[in-house]
Amino acid sequence: MALVLWRFVLALVLSFCAVAVIAPRPAPAADVIVTLDQARLVQMPERVATIVIGNPLIADASLQPGGVMVITGKGYGTTNFILLDRSGQVLLDRTVLVVGPRGRDVVTMYRGVERETYSCAPKCERRITLGDGNTYFDATINESGARNGMATTGSAPSK
Repeated sequence: MALVLWRFVLALVLSFCAVAVIAPRPAPAADVIVTLDQARLVQMPERVATIVIGNPLIADASLQPGGVMVITGKGYGTTNFILLDRSGQVLLDRTVLVVGPRGRDVVTMYRGVERETYSCAPKCERRITLGDGNTYFDATINESGARNGMATTGSAPSK
């Protein structure tokens, strides 16, 4: 009887250990959270000589005077940045999470599998957002490019 009880307790302990090992764990919290197509200022430690970005398709960084770094969200996801001094010593290693636009003024519309994003403040206008459907994205980016071209040259596009 004691042997059966001991085997039962052992099986129970091993079951709990297995569940603890395979159970999903929450992702570690990001040190810096940036919204896509926006920037965030980060105060840097002294003596920074080099900034390394893990995945420049997700975030970009630039060093500014006064020990400030500007991190810009370029694509959805998580990456990191590492700050090095002149001798190559790591001064800081942080995680960056780039998230989609949020707020009451952003409206996302799905037409089947195609997505369109609008900025509604107060009137809804097309918004260029990573992940929108190809047709919508291309039309919006072309419209924006034409507008920027007219602003640069000061003339309407030729037809």
